[in-house]
Amino acid sequence: MASVISDAGGRKRIQFVGADGKRRTVRLGVCGIAQARGFASLVDELIAANWAHSVSPDTAKRIAALPDTIHDRLARVGLVVARSETRATVGQLIDRYKAAAIVKPATLAAYEQTFGSLRDHFGKDRALASIKAGDAELWRKALTEAKLSPATQAKRVFVARAMFKRAVRWGLVGANAFAELKAGSQANPRRAFYVSREVTEKVLAQCPDDEWRAIVALARYAGLRCPSEPAGLHWRDVDWDARRLTVRSPKTEGHGEAHAVRSVPIDPALYAILRRLFDAAPDGATLIVPRLADPRTNIRTSLTRYVENAGLTAWPRLVQNLRASAATDWCERFPAHTVAAWLGHSPMIAARHYLTTRDSHFTAAAGIAETGDAKSGAQAAHFPTPTGNASERHNATDDSEMLVGAGLTPKTTIPATSHGDRQWARRDSNPRRR
Repeated sequence: MASVISDAGGRKRIQFVGADGKRRTVRLGVCGIAQARGFASLVDELIAANWAHSVSPDTAKRIAALPDTIHDRLARVGLVVARSETRATVGQLIDRYKAAAIVKPATLAAYEQTFGSLRDHFGKDRALASIKAGDAELWRKALTEAKLSPATQAKRVFVARAMFKRAVRWGLVGANAFAELKAGSQANPRRAFYVSREVTEKVLAQCPDDEWRAIVALARYAGLRCPSEPAGLHWRDVDWDARRLTVRSPKTEGHGEAHAVRSVPIDPALYAILRRLFDAAPDGATLIVPRLADPRTNIRTSLTRYVENAGLTAWPRLVQNLRASAATDWCERFPAHTVAAWLGHSPMIAARHYLTTRDSHFTAAAGIAETGDAKSGAQAAHFPTPTGNASERHNATDDSEMLVGAGLTPKTTIPATSHGDRQWARRDSNPRRR
């Protein structure tokens, strides 16, 4: 614990024991006892921060407000990095963030969009300390003016905010200029598309072999993240009797075993494909879809060709919407927490990024009978279709005719009694003006 030592002439100094066990001293010069004790508390915070390898935002702000002379004295005793060494730039932060990031290569590749955006807007040699909240807002505005989708903008803001938060923890900058920047939702409803089972079967018919059919079916009927999860499937993961599939997720394995492994039901359509693949597999084969072990396999390009060969137009998010459609089907039949467990994420994430509103939902709620291959099973009431403008419809059909047309029986009409220019309907003994 740091101690305040009073010297002659009102001068103060702080003494503490460093990590190496040696006593260190920071001379403050002439100052009051309260000011010296406040500085001693800062020294204690820095000692704790050095043990934790991170600095809290409040401590970072206090360090940033120190005069250069005092800051240099703290640097000489090893509590902070000299300011001459902390003139970090945007390029340096990007390099350090990439080196420290514990994410999958695909995730880091997605971060590159944010890195490039920051470099293009600020320049790689721009000092981090010179970037203020207003500069961050201008960068956010530039994303909008570039006509990027709201989901893309939200993702880049999220990554930039995390980068500068880490810069504060590392002591590279005193405050996070992006802290109050609103990211918005990363969901993009405009790119949502429900892939029906009928459409899926047409695409499966165009696949050249059962391996490709398994890739499509695992995404559409089992809700797997493609290609990462199907690529890791082994035949030992298939429980043929219980019709369950054990799935290991590279994306969530960093969140613990409970998130890394899950069990999903095997749809009958998927079961038939897996059964054929298993019967045709050579002795000793372990991988269900060996094709995905080859990094040169381009799922999007091949799947687009199969969709077009089926006489269809490729939908947005070609692979992701297969998984989203599986989630939509499941949520119509099973509890949300069960579906979330099968998909490997929370119900909130499912609602935000995967579930799709189908046309059948509207028709069923409106009581309209469906035709073709989209049948809801709802009992629909067939009302006469109104024609003409509002006044014509009112004159042509009264309420009784509408009820009869709907197959309902109108109530008995009670004759009206006229009194001069006023009319009342006779209702018991209490006449009311009609």
